[in-house]
Amino acid sequence: MLMVSTASVRLWASKGVLPAQTTAGGHRRFLLRDIEAFAKERGISLEPAQNGSLRVLIVDDDEQLRSYLCELLVDTPEIEALEVAGDGFDAGLKVKSFKPDVLLLDLMMPGMNGFDVCSRLKTTEGTRDIRVIAMSGCASQDTVTRILSLGAELCLSKPIDTAALFGGLGIIA
Repeated sequence: MLMVSTASVRLWASKGVLPAQTTAGGHRRFLLRDIEAFAKERGISLEPAQNGSLRVLIVDDDEQLRSYLCELLVDTPEIEALEVAGDGFDAGLKVKSFKPDVLLLDLMMPGMNGFDVCSRLKTTEGTRDIRVIAMSGCASQDTVTRILSLGAELCLSKPIDTAALFGGLGIIA
């Protein structure tokens, strides 16, 4: 429902930000009203993307990865528009002009890194509802925990698992 990995949901539950009941066997159970409230607070849509409804900004300093992601996503019916940025500063400018729904955000970039970009987006009134899907070539548990705590909804390891990417975008591929 939340279009994130089970690891993200477990992390949210263990931190207490998503209420959960734990069964005797150690499994977590979630009430629908708690999931809906959690999603509403964070601007996460519980509905799959509709045709032509997503505006996606790809932010990565690797030109080959940006090109690959553009080729992968360009003909996806659920995506209305794609734009790219090569660094965190350019991302800030494009967020204002392009008004994306989702950022595919590299974490390790020169200058302003992805952690800084995510933090600024999520602490600014006009941009806090932009969904952030982070990407990292060295996605350690600390890295994942840190970016999720800043407001990203998912952290994908590079090379990108396309099924996980489409799932994170709420697209059934």
